[in-house]
Amino acid sequence: MKKAVFLFSLLIFLYMTHVSAQWSLDVETGLAFQGYNDVRIPNVTGTEFNFNGDFELQGPVIPLRIRLGYTFNERNHLFALFAPLGLNYDGPAPFDIRFQNTNFNEGELIDGFYKFNSYRLTYQRDLYLTDRWTLGAGFTAKIRDARVQLTAGDKSDKKDDLGFVPLLNLFAKYQFNGFTLWFQGDGLAGGPGRAFDFFLGGKIPVLENLYLKGGYRFLEGGADVSDVYNFTVVNFAIVGIYWQIN
Repeated sequence: MKKAVFLFSLLIFLYMTHVSAQWSLDVETGLAFQGYNDVRIPNVTGTEFNFNGDFELQGPVIPLRIRLGYTFNERNHLFALFAPLGLNYDGPAPFDIRFQNTNFNEGELIDGFYKFNSYRLTYQRDLYLTDRWTLGAGFTAKIRDARVQLTAGDKSDKKDDLGFVPLLNLFAKYQFNGFTLWFQGDGLAGGPGRAFDFFLGGKIPVLENLYLKGGYRFLEGGADVSDVYNFTVVNFAIVGIYWQIN
């Protein structure tokens, strides 16, 4: 249902613009490297553990992100992003763990799963534009589809979290000698949580309107609320393609 609403909103916006436009397709993959992933569910009565420190991450973790772009009136951009992410862990429980409504005993072999899928719709406007520099800003509507799950034998428990997150968007691009260096990110912090997703990298042309991209992505965030305490960071080494469709 959330995917249908996401795509329907995009189509309605495109229908209402009625202006000359340019499309783009940005696909990236690479390798993901887990930093901390601290979990305590429920927040008050649960046991805090670190997925990455107390268990073994099963890999390699190969991410996928697909972003469709639509540019109109030269300075205005609309992006639709699909970014699934799943991390699997296993190993013996280092201590007794109370998770949701289930007790997992020290030494039990645990299979852990952490999902953090992201669906976003972003509006971005170029605020400063020269032959070399482009600086822009905007806002992002994000749907977060998350799950934390622990399984040991016939025992299993999970916590799902589906919700809306508003984010600010920033963009900077510098072009020289056919090479483009750029920074782009969504982020917001305040109250009980925060969310950051930043990319720094570059692209070079390989064919007409087709570019090879590479760089580093930083994903961090979480929440400290009554039913969930979870903060995580994932680092990405990124490669991908960028196709500018005239």
